[in-house]
Amino acid sequence: MPVRIGILTAAHMHAWGYVHGMGAHPDSDIVGIWDDNAERGQKFASDAKIAYFSDIEELLSKVDAVCITSENNRHTELTVIAAQHGKHIICEKPLVTSEEDAKVMEDAVNKAGVQFMTAFPCRFSPAFQRLKQRVTAGEIGKIKALCTTNRGRCPYGWFIEKELSGGGAMIDHTVHVTDLLRDLLGAEPLTVQAQIGNNMYGQGWDDTAMVTIQFPDGVFASLDSSWSRPQSFKTWGDVTMTVVGEEGVIELDMFGQAVDHYHQGDLTHTLAGYGSNLDTLLIKAFIDACLNNSTPPVTLKDGLQAARLAIACYKSVGQPEPVAI
Repeated sequence: MPVRIGILTAAHMHAWGYVHGMGAHPDSDIVGIWDDNAERGQKFASDAKIAYFSDIEELLSKVDAVCITSENNRHTELTVIAAQHGKHIICEKPLVTSEEDAKVMEDAVNKAGVQFMTAFPCRFSPAFQRLKQRVTAGEIGKIKALCTTNRGRCPYGWFIEKELSGGGAMIDHTVHVTDLLRDLLGAEPLTVQAQIGNNMYGQGWDDTAMVTIQFPDGVFASLDSSWSRPQSFKTWGDVTMTVVGEEGVIELDMFGQAVDHYHQGDLTHTLAGYGSNLDTLLIKAFIDACLNNSTPPVTLKDGLQAARLAIACYKSVGQPEPVAI
């Protein structure tokens, strides 16, 4: 019997990638979408050719699991509702924007005993998995430092409304690479120190962010998590890592599998990507966890720890010393 899944709001653009992944999986059935913004939800439902539910209770009564792609500050509220109804959950990042929400979310999921997966598709990148294998095998010796990026275009909309997003570029883009670093190093970050600015757009939200993360044994990582790509840039964003070891260096360009495409008609330049679809791999792992009632490979703890680092980053801005996580 397929896993029946409901979408909880179309606020986040990643909802499209996840719906595509669900549609491609033989053991999933998208029951429909609920959105308190009826116009947004109905348009998404029409475009995706799925049902729209005006009543969240009705949708929850018909599904086994939910995919939460709401504004960041609503993740906790919707997680609590879904958990109370006994539904498995996959939730967009960052999971929370405050430590108070982290505790509420954790308590609700643990009490319900449902499976919870954080939507970190980069974990499923074959390039990252190969990097991790080589590091684990000791090919470059003991890791000393890492230089990483997750730069992108500004998404605008609710992403630049702090009361809905929890911040700007830093909270949006820090969490992905934080998760990769935790997984690669097998250790929790100790402290962070961040600098932010509004150097690209000059508005009241951070569009540029540089973070230094300290790990045990003196290992540290730098992370550029800025919305520094212009709207005309050839890609949406990037994830890169330079891993420096005692005996060598490994460089990763996660989305480097692409062909340059120059359009004669409108004189634009884009990249046509090829290779694995990370959203599809992410959704497959979630559906497998639902079918087997097993712990997903990216857990609630993983999502909360990454969010806690982003929250600590904002606390560190302007402070003379790094802030403990």
